[in-house]
Amino acid sequence: MTSRRWLDLAAAGTLATALGAGLLVPPEQTQGDLARIIFVHVPAAWLAYLAFVVTLIGSVAYLVRRDMKWDRLAAASAEAGVFFTGLTIALGMIWGKSTWGVWWTWDARLVLTAVMFFVYLGYLALRRGIVDPDLRARRAAWLGILAVVQIPIVHFSVLWWRTLHQPPTLLRPDGMQMDAVFRGALVMSLVAFTVVYASLVARGVERQRLDAELAEAVASEEVEVAGAAITAPRYGEAN
Repeated sequence: MTSRRWLDLAAAGTLATALGAGLLVPPEQTQGDLARIIFVHVPAAWLAYLAFVVTLIGSVAYLVRRDMKWDRLAAASAEAGVFFTGLTIALGMIWGKSTWGVWWTWDARLVLTAVMFFVYLGYLALRRGIVDPDLRARRAAWLGILAVVQIPIVHFSVLWWRTLHQPPTLLRPDGMQMDAVFRGALVMSLVAFTVVYASLVARGVERQRLDAELAEAVASEEVEVAGAAITAPRYGEAN
């Protein structure tokens, strides 16, 4: 069994364990069962941060070493980050509808998270729009480096501005304000989502490698241009 298969099994096992832990914790005192969404919403947000930081690392490493494996890591991690950011926004909208009575409000945290989502969608679009692999990797690397500045702005927006969104669950100035049972279940969810992220990135890197090999194979083939067999008429020759 390959290491990637073991990683997939570990992702499935830890995710099932975290799901069970999230369902077994008692309802929260004020929000009831709705509070269980925190076991998916918070890990998804943190894995989005982690994914984009790994994209930063891969981008810097590519510019320094010019090794395409780092570009593939950056691209695969950005894909996973876009997925987790979209999941974060979707779950936040569900929670907001139940708590605030609306699916969306122009809150600083929500708007900045949406901006980050579209910036990294633009990163992926940039990669698809450039055929030359070296040029694509170089331009994507610079965008991957510049875009990461959004992460601290998104995370600390609820502290820097007056917003409807609750303060951060993690990395709070006054520490994590959560009962031990909820904290344990949240930690299990963070571990599970991290393993899922690693599995997604491993498969993404492999797909990026296979795509590159396919593109090189197609480019190396001598394909006859349509119409190449047609020659210009030679005047003066007998019919």
